[in-house]
Amino acid sequence: MSPLIGQKRAAIVPPRREAPRQSWAMLLFESLSAGVLALFIGFLAVTLIVGVYVILVWPLTFWDLANLHLERYNSAVHPVLWTVFAMGTLTGFLCFSGVAFRVKPASAVKASAKGDRI
Repeated sequence: MSPLIGQKRAAIVPPRREAPRQSWAMLLFESLSAGVLALFIGFLAVTLIVGVYVILVWPLTFWDLANLHLERYNSAVHPVLWTVFAMGTLTGFLCFSGVAFRVKPASAVKASAKGDRI
């Protein structure tokens, strides 16, 4: 065999390119889209619950929910919708900006001089 084959090749590591920076406009758009998606998922959940009620409960019992007095919860609907939108937007911001996926550096552990033996 050739003496060149026995030698190890020096590892050539290409320089790591810096990740492209995401613009604030795009990050804002993505975050607000996540908030709208949260509202849409909530809308689908309410639609599913109403659908089950209309298909199963109403034909069997003729219970029309009149005695629940749901109109007293009208004042809470808008704050709940805004909260779901805000939490969806915040979650989207944390995910799309990469804050949620950053690796935290391990903290240095101090070793005592004597050792911690029992």
